[in-house]
Amino acid sequence: MVFASLVFLFIFLPLNLLLYYSTKNANWKNWILIIFSLAFYSWGEPIWVTLLIFSALIDYINAIWIEKYRGTKWAKLGIVSTLFFNLGLLITFKYDVFIVENVNSLFGTSFTSPGYGLPIGISFYTFQTISYVVDVYRGEVKAQRSFPRFLMFVSLFHQLVAGPIVRYSHIANEIDSRKETLSDFSKGVTRFCIGLFKKVVIANIAAELVAKYMDADTGGLSTGGAWFGLLMFAIQIYFDFSGYSDMAIGLGWMFGFHYHENFKYPYVATSITDFWRRWHISLGTFFKDYLYFPLGGNRKHVYRNLFIVWFLTGMWHGASWNFIFWGLYFFVFISLEKAFLLKLLQKLPKFISHFYALLIIIPGWVVFYFTDTAKLGAYYQKLFSFGSGNLWNMELTNDLTSNLFWLIIAIILCMPVYQKVHHAFENKLKKPAYFEVISIGVNVVFVFLCVAQLVGKSYNPFIYFRF
Repeated sequence: MVFASLVFLFIFLPLNLLLYYSTKNANWKNWILIIFSLAFYSWGEPIWVTLLIFSALIDYINAIWIEKYRGTKWAKLGIVSTLFFNLGLLITFKYDVFIVENVNSLFGTSFTSPGYGLPIGISFYTFQTISYVVDVYRGEVKAQRSFPRFLMFVSLFHQLVAGPIVRYSHIANEIDSRKETLSDFSKGVTRFCIGLFKKVVIANIAAELVAKYMDADTGGLSTGGAWFGLLMFAIQIYFDFSGYSDMAIGLGWMFGFHYHENFKYPYVATSITDFWRRWHISLGTFFKDYLYFPLGGNRKHVYRNLFIVWFLTGMWHGASWNFIFWGLYFFVFISLEKAFLLKLLQKLPKFISHFYALLIIIPGWVVFYFTDTAKLGAYYQKLFSFGSGNLWNMELTNDLTSNLFWLIIAIILCMPVYQKVHHAFENKLKKPAYFEVISIGVNVVFVFLCVAQLVGKSYNPFIYFRF
């Protein structure tokens, strides 16, 4: 099940809210969330919900074991067990085909892999439980003694299948004792509607244009068409994922949870370092806190540490060489910025450093998009073949003009314009009730546009489900 679906919007979520707020008993509320979360996950893949529960049970036991034997060598057994089990799950279900294919190619063998289907959200919930057990080992949080509460943390449908990666320490108090308020609920509804609009009205339309241009035969594609398709993918992946994160954060507020931000307008970045402080923040901070710093961080072997982090960042996104190349692509520029480039960029006017960042980020999405290296090379060739072939065609002109108003809105929403307008209205209107009425009106318009789009079209992809 996805948030941007009529079943979720008009059946699942209203029923969940109705039952959740029909009781004041905290334990009942937790069980309602657990049941609905497992049902949400089981909607598309009922078989893998058992894997989710088993994974949660292993890490629940390991954390209690660590706390019991804290300060002894036996505590390390809990960490080893968690890492072995969770990374084993990822390798088995996500990387088995990739590993076998590369071994066969390298050694001329003919091994076959089981080729298991990828359980949705496995890359997210395994990282969440790893961070929890490591935090218990470090003494930063206490082990959760109630398995139902821990299962609720792991399975919360708000962030289960596509993040953000929520750390136990961020919501530990709210798991045990949370207070829902009308103000939070109202903010949650507004945030959810914004995310829904970004996903359905911006990302889905961009996805159709991406399929038209980036999946086309490059032989008949114009250079302008190649750049247009790439721009559409840059728009799609940002609004797809940030929209989903907005909806997750909004849902959290509705139920009394406060998740951390996952995107902060990454396309306004003035460097690649800045971009990765703004893009998929929960993943970046996970690798920083649980890999980069333990390896030595900036203290020793800096570039080795960066290489390992960015190699694994790329690999986390998918079992294909293009994702690894994509991670290493950013490793190169972040290393250059750490060495000298960042100091130079800080001395330049912001529009120049911003242009530099976009010049690196947007062409990098080509590496992310194509798992076939032959298609990857052909698309790059088309992007930069300004001196030969067809530069433009009438079909591109038609697509550009017919989507111009939508494109302008998408570009504006990549910048913190909405945020500034929101705060301006909030501060200008002396009576809060006026602002609430305006917010409700905007939410209604957003939902109406999204429902119209969902009813009229069946094309509703979500990029990060494959991770």
